[in-house]
Amino acid sequence: MRATRGAEASDTDGGVVAALDLRRTADLEVAYRTHAAELHRFATRHLRDAAAAADVVQEVFVRAWRHAERYDAAVASLRVWLFTIARNLVVDQVRRDRARPGLPTDPGILGEVADRASREPRRTFSDDLVTAWFLEDALGRIGPDQRVAIVETALRGRRYAEVAEELGVPVGTLRSRVFHGLRNLRAIMDDTGVPL
Repeated sequence: MRATRGAEASDTDGGVVAALDLRRTADLEVAYRTHAAELHRFATRHLRDAAAAADVVQEVFVRAWRHAERYDAAVASLRVWLFTIARNLVVDQVRRDRARPGLPTDPGILGEVADRASREPRRTFSDDLVTAWFLEDALGRIGPDQRVAIVETALRGRRYAEVAEELGVPVGTLRSRVFHGLRNLRAIMDDTGVPL
């Protein structure tokens, strides 16, 4: 790793920023203390299994240590790089789980996934499932007014006037909630590396 490369991490006081070399044990420990809990929450949310999430976090740091020379702080922050590794591991885990016989798939989404697959042949069934998980998580992170507006209009395909009347708000307010909600949703999805 070149001297110009390195991760930035705050010390416990939050003031001093130092360059980390993930090949060094002490620096890897700092990165772990800084990001492991957040990575674990991320993996648990998507895998719904704390033990599998712990395995993902462990593998994230093993890969970060093994491939420390690939990290470039000029391209992305350490947090983004570690989350990219975690996202890839979560996707791999979901694909492995879906490939095992006997794991049920919600029959309600099969038609939608099949329709999308016929329109977008480069995407796979498991990609759609992972995207759906990320979308569900992102919807949970936006405000309830925006979430309801998006779910009712964009996902359920209901007319704005009908939804606005049901919610007791003007149509313009509903449109504004959808617009700002989609913008927030897109930002959340971009942060996780999943296109919307």
